[in-house]
Amino acid sequence: MDTRVLKYFLTVAQTNNITKAAKQLHVTQPTLSRQIMDLEHELNATLFDRNQRRMQLTRAGVLFQRRATTILQLLDQTEEELHQKGDALTGTVNLGCVVSNASAFLMQLVNQFQQQHPDVFFNLFDGDGDVLRRQIDEAETELACLIEPVEAAKYNYLVLPVHEQWGIILRADDPLAQRKSFTKDDLSKLPLIIPHRNIVRDQVSDILKLDLRKLNAKVSNNLPNNAMELIRSGQYYGLAIGGILNLYHDPSLAFVPFSPTTSTGHVLVWKKNRTLSPAAEAFLQFVADHSN
Repeated sequence: MDTRVLKYFLTVAQTNNITKAAKQLHVTQPTLSRQIMDLEHELNATLFDRNQRRMQLTRAGVLFQRRATTILQLLDQTEEELHQKGDALTGTVNLGCVVSNASAFLMQLVNQFQQQHPDVFFNLFDGDGDVLRRQIDEAETELACLIEPVEAAKYNYLVLPVHEQWGIILRADDPLAQRKSFTKDDLSKLPLIIPHRNIVRDQVSDILKLDLRKLNAKVSNNLPNNAMELIRSGQYYGLAIGGILNLYHDPSLAFVPFSPTTSTGHVLVWKKNRTLSPAAEAFLQFVADHSN
């Protein structure tokens, strides 16, 4: 399969229009249409829904879009690595990170690493654990910082020296914000926003001996942006890590920890049986050296 055709496909997918894509690619519309049809024939799959004016991706098209993007990214990285000259480290590191206190720790290391290796480029991805693990599985990301626990059977991991306390985020003017802690008995009375990721939610419930079925869960969330808006309304309470509030620096919100103290760690993970790029390998070693 010609990589040129992959680029053609991705341009059509981005513009949703053959005419616009042909202009961007500097090819004729019939040529581009034929290339896309030949690609579908080769894959034995319909990539676009042509029943509408816009070229909408089918489910197969969405999957192929992700794969084609990954293939081209890997080819670009490989070309960079093959043309690496002398002792200077070059290349790209695809790095994902959850929204937590680990972000400040990891970004400080990215800064220090680039001071030593200015020719290394970083692609940074924010996301929750589910999104970042999917990116790792599909080779879109090489390294990802996740909240523990992780699936040890699938990933290698490096333990990072960053821990988080679990508790409740709420409005600072709420009378409950004056409390020193929340117990599991308090939670059943609150309209809660809970983490979307099951494996993390289960860990918190195990430590606190919570029965999740008895909680008044109203919303689940993966990233905190929208949840913060609901909490600011005063009608919701977020079950979350304290590091989220530290990143937002919002004086209108407060964090009250759980009792007994419930904490969790962070790990930097990469897929087992997959070779990291030289730049990613060097950065992983750099993080390990600064995590002792």
